[in-house]
Amino acid sequence: MTEFVLGDSRKADLDATDLRLLNLLAQDARASQRKIARALNISAPTVGERISRLEREGVIRGYRAEVDWGALGFPMQVFASIVAASKQATVLRSLHDIREVEQVSVVTGSMDLLARLRVRDSTHLRKVLLEEIWEIPGVIRVETLVSLAETRHKDYLQGMIGVLQRDHTS
Repeated sequence: MTEFVLGDSRKADLDATDLRLLNLLAQDARASQRKIARALNISAPTVGERISRLEREGVIRGYRAEVDWGALGFPMQVFASIVAASKQATVLRSLHDIREVEQVSVVTGSMDLLARLRVRDSTHLRKVLLEEIWEIPGVIRVETLVSLAETRHKDYLQGMIGVLQRDHTS
């Protein structure tokens, strides 16, 4: 079953230590609780309790390896803007089930959905479009945007934690 992640209006109640903890995890998600505890000047069990609470509250949703897709043979990133006739949830689920589809967002504007794909080359893209995406009932139009270059991965989490820390002290 596809998990749909919607922006949640509830805001977690985080203190300065929580924000510093998140910042440390953003730098190195594999850091031991003992190492984090030393940096925060608190006990390792307290770090474990805080991490567990942040996970339960949905602040921390998981830990993932950052992968170089080019090194794995999928150097081409493609964005597909999709217009769906109806039953967008069904189209969304069908897109999500395609292995090459990395993420799908419901968007506003002239399109309904925006999908990010990883493919080997234009031949692979054509195959995914013809045999999978265009075969989804309800898909009316698909426009693809091939990424020619992109910036290096930005450490967005640390920057936003800095905003929260600034707001927390104001």
